[in-house]
Amino acid sequence: MSVVVITGCSSGIGFESALAFARRGDRVHACVRDMDRSEHLKALAREEGLDLHFNLLDVTKAETFPDFVAGVIEQSEKIDVLVNNAGILHAGAWEDLSEAQARSVMETNFFGPLLLTRAVLPRMRARGKGYIIMISSLSGIAGLAGDVAYSASKSALEGATEALRHEVDRWGIRLALVQGGQYATNIFSANGSESDSDLLPPNYPGDSAYRDLVEFKLRQAAEGRSEALHPQIVAKLLLQIADSDGSTLRWPADDLARHVLSTMHGQSDADRDTFLRMAGGSDWWSSGKGTPDSTQE
Repeated sequence: MSVVVITGCSSGIGFESALAFARRGDRVHACVRDMDRSEHLKALAREEGLDLHFNLLDVTKAETFPDFVAGVIEQSEKIDVLVNNAGILHAGAWEDLSEAQARSVMETNFFGPLLLTRAVLPRMRARGKGYIIMISSLSGIAGLAGDVAYSASKSALEGATEALRHEVDRWGIRLALVQGGQYATNIFSANGSESDSDLLPPNYPGDSAYRDLVEFKLRQAAEGRSEALHPQIVAKLLLQIADSDGSTLRWPADDLARHVLSTMHGQSDADRDTFLRMAGGSDWWSSGKGTPDSTQE
């Protein structure tokens, strides 16, 4: 039996991953920021008799990490796998985002995972083994217009993870990154950045020079929800990663991720820019044109 710690378990990838590990017989410590949002997962755990424990953890509060890790060790004696899944985004162009918004994305998506990892590492070093899995994003390897803060956080996570694995491999500690396309999660709605009636987030600058771009990007996201992949796909991949030998760093979760990863390697900057504009549907923006569905000349 492995002891698995997963952050961001109230919904989406974290929710499905907690169930996947627990259903195969692992002990899971499911971390949530709000216990009230864990009732569905708790009910399933009771119904199925799963070895699933719930921990209150805000990944932006690093001062709580040592006590949290100590509590898990006291209860379960070890941590075999840490899945850093919790993440947020704030929709909008870089010029329109406040400093507080940008910093909150970095605190949650970059500093949270890295500092929680640092709190866990001494325990894994002492045992001479452990697996740390970072839920990254295609935005971490392919920055798109209207996605600066989120891309920055995931790019930083990618670089830090790749470097860190070379620091800790001598102790048998393995690290992995997971990239995926669009999955059915609450990352938009949970941060007030998308609704069916008004695509722009609340209080978004009404006079933004980037309004057309941001609305277009959010419309793309909204229209893509019907084709979004189920988080169970990532959950199943996490089981495979946890059982692997650690020789692979980047794990694409789906066909889109495999395509982007293969395309982004070995390109010139010019080819990379062309690909990203096509992938993000924003070539019209860079060319100074109106939105593709605009009736303006």
